[in-house]
Amino acid sequence: ENVDRTEFRDLNQKTMADSEKPARSEPLLLGITKASLTTESFISAASFQETTRVLTDAAVRGARDDLKGLKENIIIGHLIPAGTGIHRYQDVEFMVEQAYYDEAILPLTEPGELLSGFAAEEEITAD
Repeated sequence: ENVDRTEFRDLNQKTMADSEKPARSEPLLLGITKASLTTESFISAASFQETTRVLTDAAVRGARDDLKGLKENIIIGHLIPAGTGIHRYQDVEFMVEQAYYDEAILPLTEPGELLSGFAAEEEITAD
């Protein structure tokens, strides 16, 4: 049976945690067509080849696409799950405990001094 590497690893970890004998596997290199049709995402599979068959099969099975990959999110028009688009990074709160600055770039000054210096510079360049 062909199983995705990530799914295989997760099942093996669960099996070993239950003190059972882990499964063995061999990597299998699939061609582009076969690899695209065996993906978990039926939207991604349908976009590549055999669209009618893939969508009919998904409808009969009552399949649900969780939109985990890049391709299906691009097709739907959602933010892709990469970089800051990954769901686990979207609701992050940042706590700033201390501000850091480089004295060579911004010497320690009072906030009013920065604004008054900026205003004075504006007046000079306006003439």
